[in-house]
Amino acid sequence: MGILAWTWILVGLSFALYIGIAIWARANTSKEFYVAGGGVPPILNGMATAADWMSAASFISLAGIVSFTGYDGTVYLMGWTGGYVLLALLLAPYLRKFGKYTVPDFIGDRYYSNTARVVAVLAALIVSFTYVAGQMRGVGIVFSRYLEVDISNGVYIGMAIVFFYAVLGGMKGITYTQVAQYCVLIFAFMVPAIFISIQMTGNPIPQLGFGSTGHDGVYLLDKLDGLSRDLGFTEYTSGSKSMIDVFAITFALMVGTAGLPHVIVRFFTVPKVSDARKSAGWALLFIAILYTTVPAVAVFARTNLIETVSNKEYKELPEWVANWEKTGLLKYTDKNGDGIVQYVADKSKNELKIDRDIMVLANPEIANLPNWVVALVGAGGLAAALSTAAGLLLVIASSISHDLIKKIIKPDISERGELFAARISAGVAVVVAGYFGIHPPGFVAAVVALAFGLAAASFFPAIIMGIFYKKMNKEGAISGMIVGLSLMVWYMLKFKFGLFDGGKAAVGALKADWWFGISPEGFGTIAMLFNFAVSLVVSKFTPAPPKEVQEIVEDIRIPSGAGDAQAH
Repeated sequence: MGILAWTWILVGLSFALYIGIAIWARANTSKEFYVAGGGVPPILNGMATAADWMSAASFISLAGIVSFTGYDGTVYLMGWTGGYVLLALLLAPYLRKFGKYTVPDFIGDRYYSNTARVVAVLAALIVSFTYVAGQMRGVGIVFSRYLEVDISNGVYIGMAIVFFYAVLGGMKGITYTQVAQYCVLIFAFMVPAIFISIQMTGNPIPQLGFGSTGHDGVYLLDKLDGLSRDLGFTEYTSGSKSMIDVFAITFALMVGTAGLPHVIVRFFTVPKVSDARKSAGWALLFIAILYTTVPAVAVFARTNLIETVSNKEYKELPEWVANWEKTGLLKYTDKNGDGIVQYVADKSKNELKIDRDIMVLANPEIANLPNWVVALVGAGGLAAALSTAAGLLLVIASSISHDLIKKIIKPDISERGELFAARISAGVAVVVAGYFGIHPPGFVAAVVALAFGLAAASFFPAIIMGIFYKKMNKEGAISGMIVGLSLMVWYMLKFKFGLFDGGKAAVGALKADWWFGISPEGFGTIAMLFNFAVSLVVSKFTPAPPKEVQEIVEDIRIPSGAGDAQAH
């Protein structure tokens, strides 16, 4: 069978599974809609957290960006992995003990202020919509290639699927759907990686294969360095980013992780605080399977790409090139009219333009793997994008229905009314997310990195000081969040999109003007430091929090039963 037939079968079966689970686990109460009733077993919650965490950026784009940027791309690996550890060990158990469904709910109660709650809702919406844009873009890319439809139509199909199981099932439906999606995406990622590792090195373990010698006796990384050097690219194992930018991006991704609302809420879906810790451990294991394989996939894809297309006659290129040209994500322009593909670093001579988001999806085709493996990767990409999109849409819905309507606008709203408001909010969010998916601000990993920067600039200081600094008051937290978020948004609009400079940033003309040489993806670190500074200064000149709030902060940091142990 062809790729299209296999895709319809595998995507159809996986979608039928997701929709069936959503119907079986549909939410009947607001608690089931927001936190799945708080009854999910730790190992299943770990799988769901991993699926929520490993978005289209992880599955589709991460290996692509590492493949094209080599050493520089590893900042995403370090930042996202380290960030999850930070979240699991430093924040999740305390937030779970505080007992609030959402980050705005925590901030509103901890800082005893509806103004703080509104600022947190605004930040959650900005972060979530930026993040979900990358997911819908990923959905469109997968559909455009594997179902041979336009990217826009691919986004519409994805919107319909997410709308169905996110709006109907809420967190309960999403959680069990994400368990299935994790199984699909990890199988889809590992199968071609193992195939290609055996094909290129004879080693069935990708994590070891990419550091081994190929069948020609040359170490794969040395071979790729040589290929890159010959074409004028930076050596794969060498970096071009400044050390300060590498540090800033890594740190922004780490602390941004700790402020991501759709990941934090996962720790409220288990019965006990101890279960939150256990599910964090399981999730780390499940995440590590994919993240340790990404560098290998990146090396395999880059090596195969260069050897397949560089200095080859265009008319003799393999079928995968024509397949991806149809999507518009790969373009060949014969600049010198010789019919030979010049794939080189010099932009004036380079004839092949490749969207880095296609590398993982195209990898099985480049390696000439069976059609069912190619289609399986498409199903995995959809699982990754849709699982995270659903989690983000739920955050958007809960921010509006629970934190805005229930807590501020209409406190006496009925259970049924709140659930209805949540579903309407999710429906509207799907439409907005679809728009951003059709008109994305960049490739998937870069868009998602900006979302992490926004979370770092707004949420992280308020959450960390809310847990560990009982003297932090509402005035300090509100001022810090506003300054941090505003600064990050301004920097992003100016240097990423050229909003204030006639669009020059789109071609990198403003790079020389970056503050301290830090890119927009890393500026969340600087905005976060401004947030901390403003929060601490303002809190010194304004009244301390009420005594009962300080006692709550003390309580959430003390493990249950600690007092009894001290007494004996």
